[in-house]
Amino acid sequence: MTGVNLVFGALGPKRLELLHELIPNATTIAVLVNLDYPSGAAEVQDVQAAARTLGMDIRVLNTPRQQDIEPAFVALVGQKPAGLLVADDPFLQAQRDLIVRLAAHRQLPAIYYVRDFVNVGGLMSYGADIEDAYRLVGVYTARILKGEKPGDLPVLQPSKFELILNLATAKALGLRFPDELLRRADEVIE
Repeated sequence: MTGVNLVFGALGPKRLELLHELIPNATTIAVLVNLDYPSGAAEVQDVQAAARTLGMDIRVLNTPRQQDIEPAFVALVGQKPAGLLVADDPFLQAQRDLIVRLAAHRQLPAIYYVRDFVNVGGLMSYGADIEDAYRLVGVYTARILKGEKPGDLPVLQPSKFELILNLATAKALGLRFPDELLRRADEVIE
């Protein structure tokens, strides 16, 4: 067995750190997650551990079905989180238009695990560079076609990650990205 593992969920603590750079006075962050997804609970645990080191509280919003998403955002009203971290999950990615719209409606700064959310108006994302991961898959495919045994090839993890920032969304939220965050960004959408 071989392949490329995109490690999206394992980057939850890094995403929390980036969100904290943007809103350093935040004390409460909501995490939108599908706990039915295999890596969902582990990502929440990792984010909670990272939050403790930053002196932050985490509010977990479990959304395993589409009809759970809007009520989760309504539940945020009383909790007043300073930001939102959307966990890794193909189901949540499929709901990106709805999630980005609801985050904007609640004026909630949010960080996502893949750039698809930022492409539809999300604030920021940090995750593996998908194009680079596809390139790695192509390299492995070529090696296998040339005779190497898949079992002899280790599972690769991406070595290239991307930080994508959306200036228009930041402006709409009344936020300004710190210069250091802007310098580290791989792409800034105007």
